[in-house]
Amino acid sequence: MITAERKPIEEIVAMISPYRKILVAGCGSCVAECAAGGEKETGLLASALRMEARMAGRELETREITLERQCVYEFIDQLTALADQYDAVLSLACGAGVQAVAEVFPGLPILPALNTTFLGQTKEAGLWLENCRGCGDCRLHLFGDICPITRCAKQLFNGPCGGSQDGRCEVDPETPCAWQLIIEALERTGRLDQLEAVYPPADWSCQQGKGPRKITREDQRN
Repeated sequence: MITAERKPIEEIVAMISPYRKILVAGCGSCVAECAAGGEKETGLLASALRMEARMAGRELETREITLERQCVYEFIDQLTALADQYDAVLSLACGAGVQAVAEVFPGLPILPALNTTFLGQTKEAGLWLENCRGCGDCRLHLFGDICPITRCAKQLFNGPCGGSQDGRCEVDPETPCAWQLIIEALERTGRLDQLEAVYPPADWSCQQGKGPRKITREDQRN
């Protein structure tokens, strides 16, 4: 899932300062799972902004709404009846959601309340870990289902560096050495011989060589 963190309240206050009527829009998918932009977080942020405005002697009117997803036009349509009543939308969605809403309402400022961070896994309650870069050329099957691009600080494809100690990364001792994990995973599943192959560097053009990426499925189009 896409993870995000809320921007500092001071930054959000400065962002909305030119406006008096704000629609605070949450997103009920990825950013809700990582406790950054769901219905609860949307209500808390709107309340905090109203309190700040009262303390500062500023006029501010807010309304909260949480869409199931802000990156899908069918759900964005829920804002149509409300959009012209507000000066701006404060979006608690990832960057993709903010841009999708802005496309639907080109004359309305859409303000990002979150910093989009990474593709992550819910490891446990309150802990999300980055484990995918969306590189466009997945080789997880070669490395014991552990991504060396994401989880190795040096993005090595052909074995560990010489700096890891006791299975910990030399760049950050709090982080397990990705290659230690890869070797152990391949050993467990009887695939250790895969490391005898020499793997070429990543083809970064799959990720960023031609501008924004897109996926087209003709069988899914109307």
